Amino acid sequence: MIELPHQHPCEFCEGMAGRDPKWGVIEESDQTLTVINPYQFEVGQCCVITRRHVGTLLDLDDAESAAVLKAAQRVAHALMRAFEPLAILTFQNNGVYSGQEVPHYHFHVVPRQPGSDWGIGPPQLAYFDAAGRVRGTPHDPSGDAARRQRVQVDADVLHERVARIRACLADGTTA
Repeated sequence: MIELPHQHPCEFCEGMAGRDPKWGVIEESDQTLTVINPYQFEVGQCCVITRRHVGTLLDLDDAESAAVLKAAQRVAHALMRAFEPLAILTFQNNGVYSGQEVPHYHFHVVPRQPGSDWGIGPPQLAYFDAAGRVRGTPHDPSGDAARRQRVQVDADVLHERVARIRACLADGTTA
């Protein structure tokens, strides 16, 4: 059994219920909600979350799995148009030992730019020279709280970015 982080109430369920003002919804479907991450380690960083409260990839049904990838692809196309990043990073953590912090399934869609303040990202970024880590340097978690504070974005800025991404969703076509 995969150990999930402890969080009550679930921050994503609270956000979907409209009880968290920092939430910026980009797109909705019957199965998913695509939102902007209030911690903008990268400008435009988003998550696709399931409407149903499930913890990990192992808990998704077939319809949810398909809906998550479809939503991730749509927002990735919009992020390319909105921010012209070098690349799009997608990832998803399953359990506390993989870095999952919220006990609700979510899939990250991250536009990557050189010189970012990522820091807490997935381990493979330790080898991406332009990601802010020197090759071979282990992650030191002592600066995580300060980094999170530095990248937390004001609600007005988040909603401006949501509008920009939504406009790019409307302007483009994706398969």
